[in-house]
Amino acid sequence: MAKGVNVFTGSWDVVPGYVEKGLWPSMTPPRLPHFNLNIVIKRPTMPPTILRSIALLVAFSVFATATTSAEDSSLPKFPESGPYQYEPKPEDPEFGKFFPAKAPEIGPLLLTKGDRLVIIGDSITEQKMYSRMIETYLNACMPHLEIETRQLGWSGETAAGFLRRMDSDCLRFEPTIATLCYGMNDARYRAYDVNNGHWYKDNYQHIVRRLKEAGAKVVLGSPGCAGKIATWVKAPACTLDEHNLNLCTLRDLGIEISKEENVAFADLFWPMYVAQITAAKKYGTDEKPYQVTGNDGIHPPWAGQVIMAHGFLKSMGIREPIANLKVDLATATAAGGDHHSLVEFASDESAHQITFESRRYPFCATGKADNENSIRSGMTLVPFNDDLNRFLLTVNGLETDKASVRWGEQSLEFTKEELAEGVNLAEHFEVNPFSKAFQAIDQAVAAKQAFETVQIKKVFHGEEGKKDLEAAVKSTETKRADLVQAIQAAIVPVTHTVVITPVK
Repeated sequence: MAKGVNVFTGSWDVVPGYVEKGLWPSMTPPRLPHFNLNIVIKRPTMPPTILRSIALLVAFSVFATATTSAEDSSLPKFPESGPYQYEPKPEDPEFGKFFPAKAPEIGPLLLTKGDRLVIIGDSITEQKMYSRMIETYLNACMPHLEIETRQLGWSGETAAGFLRRMDSDCLRFEPTIATLCYGMNDARYRAYDVNNGHWYKDNYQHIVRRLKEAGAKVVLGSPGCAGKIATWVKAPACTLDEHNLNLCTLRDLGIEISKEENVAFADLFWPMYVAQITAAKKYGTDEKPYQVTGNDGIHPPWAGQVIMAHGFLKSMGIREPIANLKVDLATATAAGGDHHSLVEFASDESAHQITFESRRYPFCATGKADNENSIRSGMTLVPFNDDLNRFLLTVNGLETDKASVRWGEQSLEFTKEELAEGVNLAEHFEVNPFSKAFQAIDQAVAAKQAFETVQIKKVFHGEEGKKDLEAAVKSTETKRADLVQAIQAAIVPVTHTVVITPVK
C-alpha cells in the first residue's frame, strides 16, 4: 500500500427503513441483506476514528439507495387516481371563491337515426326554451337523423321527484337517449351540506341507472347558476355566493356520476356563471342590467337558455358542419356535399350566382347582442356558431382582394383570404333565405312541447289519468301524433342563391 493511503474495510446487515429512521447498522437482526464495502480513501493518513466515520457516511448513502428500492418493491401500489384539474377562471375577483372541477372531455356522437329523445328537468325545462331550441335544432339542422323528442319538465321538481313519475311519464315511451337537468331545487336554496349532497347524488345516479337499464343513452346536465336569492324563499338561509358554491358542488357531483356511470356530462353551471359575471359588465347598465339568469335570478331568459341548449347539444357529440358550400370561380364549379345539391352556376361580367337546394338548415336567430331576451345575444356568450352552427361558404379563384356576398336580402364584404378560409354564413347573415322556413319548424315544435306539458301534468296526473292512465295515454298520444306530423310537414328543402361580386 502506498504511503499516505488508508484502507477501511467493513460490512453491515441492512433492514429496509432502518437507515431512513437513523438507526445504526449494528442494531439490525441477522439474515438480512448483506453488503461488503472496501473503501479506499486516498488522502494523508488520519486517525482511524475519523476514517471509520467517513466510511460510515459513504456506507449509509449506499444503504439508503439499496433499501429504498427494497421498500418500494414491498409496498402496495397506490390506486390509479387523478389528474386533479380545475376549469380555467377569468381574471376577476368575483371568481376567486370557485374551484370547479375540470369537466370531462366530450365523446363521439351519441345520436343515431330514429332516436327517441326525452328532455327531463324542473321548471327551467318546463319553460320550454332550451328544450325547444334542442328539438328545433335536431329537426332543422339535422333532419336526416329523424330524432323524435319529448319535453318532460315539471316545475319545482327534484331528482327524487322525477323518480316517482319516471315510469308513467318517461319509460313507457321507451326513450333511447335522455337529457337530465336537476340541481336547482335539489340545492334547497341554501349553503351546501354533505347529507344533502349525498341525497342529490343518490337520486340523480338512480335516474341514470334506470335509464341505462332501459337501454337509453344519457346526457347528465349540471344545474345552472343563480343570479339572486330566489324571491319565493322567505328567509334566505345563505348568501348568493354560498348558494352558487352549493350549485357548483352539485355540478361536481354530477361529474362524479357521469364518470362512474360512463355517461355524457353537460356543464351548464360554469359557462352560465362566467357569462353572468362577464356579460353583465359587457352589456348591462345601471338603468338596464343584463341578467343571464333572469329577473328572479333562477329562470334564465333566452340568452341563458342558449347556454343550456349549447351545453346539451355539444355534449351529444355534435361536431360536423351543417354545410360546407365550396365555390371555385376560376373553374366555374361548385359543390355542396351531403344534403346540399348544386342547382345552377351562372356568371356574367360583374357577378357569379350559385344556387343550391339544401335539406339541412342553419340555426336562424335574430335580436340585439345586448338584449338578454335575444337568442342572438346568447350566441355571443358561448361558441354556439363555432361549435354547432357552421354553415360554411368557401370561395377560391377570386382575382380581387375583396368580394361582396349577397345571401337573401343582405350583402356583406369579405376579403379574399376570409373567403378562401371559409365564411360562416349563419353567423354573419342574421336574416337569410332559411329564416322563414326555420321559423315554421320552430313554431310547430313550440306547439307540440306546449301540449306535452298539458299531457303530462294535467292529463296523466289529473283526474283523467287517475281514473284510467292507459286510456289517457292513448287518447293524448293521438293528438300528439298530429303535432309531430305538423313538424315533419314544416321540414322542406330550401332553394337559395349566393351572389358573389368581386370588388375592384
